[in-house]
Amino acid sequence: MATTPHPDVQQFSDERHADIVKMGQDEELKRKSIEWMVHADKYKYTYNFTWMGRPIIKFPSDMVIQQELMWQIKPDLVIETGIAHGGSIIFSAAMQQMMGITDGRVIAVDIDIRDHNRAEIEAHPMAKHITMLQGSSVDPAIFNQIKELAAGARTVMVFLDSNHTHQHVYEELKLYADLVTVGSYCILPDTFIEFFPKGYYSNRPWDVGNNPCTAARQFLSERTDFELDSFLTAKGMISEGLDGYLKRVR
Repeated sequence: MATTPHPDVQQFSDERHADIVKMGQDEELKRKSIEWMVHADKYKYTYNFTWMGRPIIKFPSDMVIQQELMWQIKPDLVIETGIAHGGSIIFSAAMQQMMGITDGRVIAVDIDIRDHNRAEIEAHPMAKHITMLQGSSVDPAIFNQIKELAAGARTVMVFLDSNHTHQHVYEELKLYADLVTVGSYCILPDTFIEFFPKGYYSNRPWDVGNNPCTAARQFLSERTDFELDSFLTAKGMISEGLDGYLKRVR
């Protein structure tokens, strides 16, 4: 049964919400935040952090936002495309365990799970909550395997963090978004590519106009059951997921 918060608690919450909304309207702050991210990327800033010993390759703000969402939603299943060093899937599994989601599971897929990364992940205390699959996230056989493993889950959250081209992410969205439960999220890290200088990723197959953000825009233009949660972009500000938090609303 919901309880009415203390007036001081409500006031703090309301003031914080108002500040975040104003921050999201501050175009100068947005510009400076992107400039900071571009500058910090010179030193591979997001590679500097680990979670429980494994590189996580995320901005700290995105980790905190994920924790907030998981606390609100309590997903018993997190699906992640892209594994790399495994920090992200270990983070998801750790959040489930810390939050008392006793049947919490993480299903992750990567086209190439390096042997040394697999060995480290499988030896980790969180490994018991994690199922890893190797293959393309848009391979029908892989997706059907994940769909079968997801059967019976109460609350599903999805992260699409593999190949960052428009077409690949759009194909992932068409598949995995349907697994997201109402009230939960499909999160697209690396939408910030759209906001970086054009040509910044000249050594990659993605760039401005061809990235997870453009895929999300196309997807949202075609669906009515998902909405962009721009409040989370405003909250994070320095974030991989600028305009990349998609909430399933129906």
